[in-house]
Parts: sequence; structure tokens; C-alpha cells
Amino acid sequence: MAYESYILVCGGTACFSGGGDKIIEEFKKQLADAGLTEKVQVVATGCLGFCEQGPIVKVLPQGTFYVQVKADDVKEIVNEHLIKGRVVQRLCYDPAQAKNHVAEANIPFYQKQYRIVLRNCGVIDPEKIEDYIARDGYKAIEKVLFEMTPEQVVEEILKSGLRGRGGAGFPTGMKWKFAQAQPKGQKYMVCNADEGDPGAYMDRSTLEGDPHSILEAMIIAGYAIGANKGYIYIRAEYPLAIHRLELAIKQAREYGLLGEKILGSEHDFDIELRLGAGAFVCGEETALLQSIEGNRGMPKPRPPFPAVKGLWGCPTVINNVETLANIPVIINKGADWFNKIGTATTKGTKVFALTGKVNNSGLIEVPMGTTLREIIFDIGGGIRGGHKFKAAQTGGPSGGIIPPQFLDTAIDFESLAKIGSIMGSGGLIVMDETDCVVDIAKFYLDFTVDESCGKCAPASEAESFSTISIRFPKVAVLKTTSSSLRQSPTQCARLRSAALGRRHLTLSNPRSGTLRMSTSSTSMTRSAALASAQSSSSTRSTPKSARAAHSAPASARQTRLQVRSNSLTSLTRRSASSAVRAKRRVSSAPSATAKPGKERIHHGNDQTRS
Repeated sequence: MAYESYILVCGGTACFSGGGDKIIEEFKKQLADAGLTEKVQVVATGCLGFCEQGPIVKVLPQGTFYVQVKADDVKEIVNEHLIKGRVVQRLCYDPAQAKNHVAEANIPFYQKQYRIVLRNCGVIDPEKIEDYIARDGYKAIEKVLFEMTPEQVVEEILKSGLRGRGGAGFPTGMKWKFAQAQPKGQKYMVCNADEGDPGAYMDRSTLEGDPHSILEAMIIAGYAIGANKGYIYIRAEYPLAIHRLELAIKQAREYGLLGEKILGSEHDFDIELRLGAGAFVCGEETALLQSIEGNRGMPKPRPPFPAVKGLWGCPTVINNVETLANIPVIINKGADWFNKIGTATTKGTKVFALTGKVNNSGLIEVPMGTTLREIIFDIGGGIRGGHKFKAAQTGGPSGGIIPPQFLDTAIDFESLAKIGSIMGSGGLIVMDETDCVVDIAKFYLDFTVDESCGKCAPASEAESFSTISIRFPKVAVLKTTSSSLRQSPTQCARLRSAALGRRHLTLSNPRSGTLRMSTSSTSMTRSAALASAQSSSSTRSTPKSARAAHSAPASARQTRLQVRSNSLTSLTRRSASSAVRAKRRVSSAPSATAKPGKERIHHGNDQTRS
């Protein structure tokens, strides 16, 4: 049935929590009362991205963009817009342009975005496979199964330059090639949807808004590496994403897109869901595999890597949601097309959850090479309340704190690493002048301590001591001795060198960023720092030891801080020595399945997300 108009209502978790489901029901009721059910269709879509202005309603064909809509506004939209053809100005993002039917293209939040991963979010009904097929869905499957060999698929992904979007940025095609090269037999394809970084919701929104794209990508990957079984590991706290994935899997089986002899070919592939309990450590790929097997989610030393010996001892490829969402587009449009987007070293786009002290928070997708300034001030609309920008934090608990002098840094893996941060899975938190970077670093360090597996020396000892060294108010960092500040980079380097688990390689990033901002600051004198810290401690709970430190003579306080610093130096030396010895023992042990000379190859394991 052809409709004259379409009402697209954001059906993401954020808008649903704001009453999106009630808005949909009210539209259906009002359209029935007005006799328009045969002319106007209501569609619950995925996330439209502009979460700050949700719930969002979009009217086609005009493209009119209504924001902060409530169920009580529906009757007015039906009567004024659909019946009389007049825009409801008060609900437009920019009422001054309402007469022109303000569309996404005219809203600054969307103007510098380029959607590949989120191409269908906010456009289709994610619970209808027909909508996905109408947008070239499963077209890549047909091309792969009947026009390409597995080797050609891997080469196409390699040629595209796609790198893992979970953190480390290892070439996706290279990871597939390693698994493809293993002897024929049982192999597995795993999607890592265990999104545990605070403030991150990129993967959840992709699964809620376009679940079939992930299924299609996994089928392609399975064909390329020779796997007939796939698992999606997703945390149980994502009920809407789980529901839509279950529905998508059921529909794909009914259409012959999952199961035996897909589309009449010789390729068999099926997918199951595995629900995680929310442990942050299970985002690390070896811990994730342990959890799928029914064991406690604990990281394992490598080699052998999962591409050689993974799930139940079989070759396994693990990619995260965002990485997989790019695959069907690359197959359909070609590696050369994808390769032209982004920077020389990092191709394509990146999805970010833009949050914090910014006017326009939400889910964004930008070409690699976009600067932080463009993201925060052009897309994000600047700092909330007219305050000054102080710092941005990328990469979740393992990321770094980026000060103002790096605002013009282009976003790619190498550029962020040069300024002491990482890409991570895509969390981007903006801070203003009222935020304390010491508190932010302490929060992330506390988080990693709480979520740590405790298996390697930095995890069990140095992590806790790093938290203690920054546990006190601002004065703990700003009034410490210059000697201990000089030692801190060395201590952070020792933590990285001692880590067995990849998550702990970036454990020290929040602390390093905080120390860099603290030592480079010239606007705050030591006396001002002390006054600020004392003011903070008067309004919040402070440990007894910290209160005693405030009342003690300055010389005694300085002595104790020096003792703590010396103790940390000694501890990290011991931790590094013991952990490095353990790492050498593991590395020198021969693998039962890996070929000689292959066991040390890095198979693209993302730092916290694969």
C-alpha cells in the first residue's frame, strides 16, 4: 500500500523512556479518529541521534523535524500538519525556519555528519525485515555467495582499510585472513556487543535501529573464514536490542537467510544470542569467549590468539558491532569507495556517544579526520551554560583526558595516541571549567579497580595503589612534590609494561592525562589549589586520612606524599618484574594448535572491544 505521508517516531531507548511508545499509540488513535489510517503510516524507527531534543518525530515527505514531542502534542500535529498542511512552529528545532519545513539537513547537529554505520537508524522499522531489504539489505549476501570466493571477500575488506572500531584499530581484513588460513574444520564468528564503557551507547543504538545489518555482516564473515556458527554476545541490560535481535534472527531464518544452504548456496550459517551479566571485563575478547563457554569471564594470556585457538579451542573471529555494520556497505559499494573516506591511516567513519557539558548531546557519526573542535562546537553546539571548555575524555576508562590545546586534533587512531588518549569504542565526554579532572580520573580508576579481573600484577596491586595515589582532593596531585610528579610517567610506563591483559595496557591513561594537565597549568598557583581543595573537602565526604593530611604541617604532609610516591615506585618495579617474567613464560610455551612462528602474530585484538 502506498501512503501519502509517513510519521517516523524515534524508537530508541532514550526516546522510549521519554514517552515515545505513548506517542506512537496516540498517533494511531488520532489518525483513526481523523480517518487517515489509509493515507498516513506511523513507523517506530531506530535512534535518530539527536537525543538532547528527544522524543523526536519526523514527517515525510516534507522531512519536517519535530523535537521534544509529547503525547499531548500529537493531536495538534495531525490537525495542523497532516490535515491543514501547516507546520507546528513551536515544536520545530528552529521555529524561525518552520515555514520551510525544517529538515535534518538544515540543523547544525547533522550538517557535518556522514552516516554509514547508522545509515538505516531513524529511517526503517527495525522490526520489519522488508524495510531492511528495501534499503539494499541482504544484497551483499547475494553478491558474496554467488559472485565472490572467500579469498576475494577477505581481500576486499583488506583493500577497504577498515580497522576494528572496538579500540585497537587492527585491520579487520587481516584478522579474517588469519582465521581463514587455519585448517578446515569448526570455526566460529562472534559479535562483541558487550558495551561496558560509562556513557557509551553506540552499539546498543545500532542493534536497536538496524539489527539485520549485523546479521548480514556475520553471514559474510562466516563465509569468508569458513565458519558455520555465530554468536552475538550482548549484555542483558539491553532488553530492547535483545528483543529486536531475536526478532531479526527469526525473520532471517524464515526468509532462508540463516540456516542450511542460504539462498540455495552451499553455505550454512546460523546465529545464537548469548547474554552477559554486565561484567566490564567480558568486553575483553578472551574473557568474552570464556563467558560464552559457560565459564567465569576471565582474560587469558596470548598467544595463541582467538583467530588460531578461540571458542572451544577452535579458530574464532571476534568483531564489535560498529565494525560489522560497515561490512555490507563495503561489499555493495566497493572497497575503493570506502577507502576514499577518512584519513590516510584510518578509513571510514566513527560513531561517538557525545555526552557531558555540551549543548547538543547525542549519537553522532563523522568521517575520520574530523577535529574535536568540529565535534564539540559545530555538531555539539558548544559548551552548556556559556562556560569554557576544559577537557574532553575519549576511550572510556582506558582513555585519556584531552586539554584545550588539542582541540584541533583530527580524530583517528594515531592522532589520539600521540596526545595520550585512545579512540576506544566511541565514548566522548565533554567537561567545562567547573569540572575537576582529578575527580574524573579518580572515577575511572575506581571503576577499573571495581571491574578488574585481578589476574595480572597491575590489576591486583598497582591498580589499587594508583587509585590511592589520587584518592585525595585536588591538593593530592597539585601539592605533591615535583620529584613524585616526575616519577609518575615512569610509574605509568611500568604499569603498561607489566600488563598481561590488554585492558591494563591503557590503565594509566586517565592518570597520565590528569598529571599532564596539572603540571602544565600556569593559571592556578599552589596556594589557589590548596584553597580550592579545602573548599571542596568542606562540602563533600573526605576520608579520615585525608582530613588529617589537611590539618598536618606542610612539611609532614610533603614527607608522607614522598613516601607514598617512593612506595608506588617500588611496587610498580616489583609488579613489572613479576608480570614480565610471567608473560615470558606464557610466550615461550608452545601452543598445541598454533604453527611455529605464528603464535606471536597480533590478531587485531581490540583493547576492550574486539
